[in-house]
Amino acid sequence: MSTDARHSWSAAAIDNAKQAEYVGFLHREPFVIDAYALGFTVGVREDYSYQSSLRNVDVPIEILDNDFRNPDLDRYIERFEQYEPAVGMLGDAYDREEARRYNRAARELKGKFPGTEIIIVPKCRKAIPAIDDDIVLGYPMGYSDKTAEEYTNIVDWRERRVHLLGASPPKQYEAIQNLTQPRVTGEAPADIVGVDWNGIHLAALKGQYFTPHGYGDADHLSIRATVRESLEWIRRYWQRRDVWPMSGTGQNPLDEEPMDPVFAADGSRATTTELEDAIVVEYENGQTLAYRSECERNRIEYREGLVPVNRT
Repeated sequence: MSTDARHSWSAAAIDNAKQAEYVGFLHREPFVIDAYALGFTVGVREDYSYQSSLRNVDVPIEILDNDFRNPDLDRYIERFEQYEPAVGMLGDAYDREEARRYNRAARELKGKFPGTEIIIVPKCRKAIPAIDDDIVLGYPMGYSDKTAEEYTNIVDWRERRVHLLGASPPKQYEAIQNLTQPRVTGEAPADIVGVDWNGIHLAALKGQYFTPHGYGDADHLSIRATVRESLEWIRRYWQRRDVWPMSGTGQNPLDEEPMDPVFAADGSRATTTELEDAIVVEYENGQTLAYRSECERNRIEYREGLVPVNRT
């Protein structure tokens, strides 16, 4: 190995390798609305929807994740063809044969939907070479049953297109550095296609928002505002490290700005007249509802399992 191997990749090439094409956030309304407006690429798992309650905003499903606890490739493909997402997380491959099966499905989908990024998550070392080079490898972090470092060496992922699954941005950035920075052995950097992390909603339910320096106290904020605060910190973090995509530096346009509309308990839009004497309550799922009486409120909260935002 030449002693010049460590210098074979220019700073410009490495900067290009670590800059993502998208930063993903998979959740539901209203949180996904704020993420979309900030430039995140948004989506859901195949067995979910956005659970739409804000009727004046239409947010696309750009990423379609798979139900990893109950995988069904045929079902996933049906959902994929329904939504036509820009990014499809096809599934986890625990052996070489499973990787080949997913790879065949990826080839068919890319044939039908050119330009779509397909992600396969290799959950064993032997699965990686069974996946075509133009298919994105999912690099499992976070709450995965197996993390990449448990069964692979960082070299296995170099020279491949990679999406980082889960873990906080500082942990993801450490992985990005390992995947892209020059090595004595001279391997090409991995191409970081995307990253995603959805843990900020769980933190919000505990009254905390994410910052790169630790979690902040959000007792004074609603759940939605807490999640939005975390999203803004994540966006700034990736921008400062040149990972945020060039095409996502601005905000995505929405047909109408979501103004947290208040709905009457029957689901209709509450009017100014109705609100004058109504009991208006904001909930942790992002809804705001207006009730005619405490009796009506108690009945509907019990039936729907609604949890009011605690503002104390």
